[in-house]
Amino acid sequence: MNTTLAQARPFPYALDLARAALVVIDMQRDFIEAGGFGASLGNDVTRLQAIVPTVLAVLQAWRRAGGWVVHTREAHRPDLADCPPAKRLRGRPALRIGDRGPMGRLLVAGEPGAEIVPALAPLAGELVIDKPGKGGFHATPLQAELARRGIAQLVLMGVTTEVCVQTTMREANDRGYDCLLVEDGTESYFPEFKAATLAMITAQGAIVGWTAGAAELISVLPR
Repeated sequence: MNTTLAQARPFPYALDLARAALVVIDMQRDFIEAGGFGASLGNDVTRLQAIVPTVLAVLQAWRRAGGWVVHTREAHRPDLADCPPAKRLRGRPALRIGDRGPMGRLLVAGEPGAEIVPALAPLAGELVIDKPGKGGFHATPLQAELARRGIAQLVLMGVTTEVCVQTTMREANDRGYDCLLVEDGTESYFPEFKAATLAMITAQGAIVGWTAGAAELISVLPR
């Protein structure tokens, strides 16, 4: 199905649902709930919790329309062999990647904190990608999975806007995908960083991609 988001920014976005994937980035407990990695960095996680209903509304509408869904989780191997010291030792957090917190070892695959929040849990047939970096394409099978399904467009949501979401969107742009970011389906611990990211993405004629509101996207999806 082809449709157009007339109000997308900076100009209308032509959506081909059959060749598009909804990519939900890192909506996992370690970033969104108290006691996780995000909180260990001193962040207010309630900002990220607030977008869960919007992400769920888009996810449900996309599923009803028959669209394909990808979920990512930032999650490392238990031995941390895929977590370079330059990442693990950066800054002065209360807990580091791999340390044990209230939801198990932080950002480690298989631990409770690395799981996607229950409200947004993947369904059978949806792809779940564990990524060791900030971008969804680095050291993952995402590119191969998209190519296998003939995907040419990515609609992105998730956290955080300026880190994992923007990194994935830029990686995708370099690989030739037309990307749309759902503005109220993404969030940052820092509101000014989110605003700057949205501006950077759409600048210079959608140099990285488009943005649109959740309601705008949902309104053009078949019911």
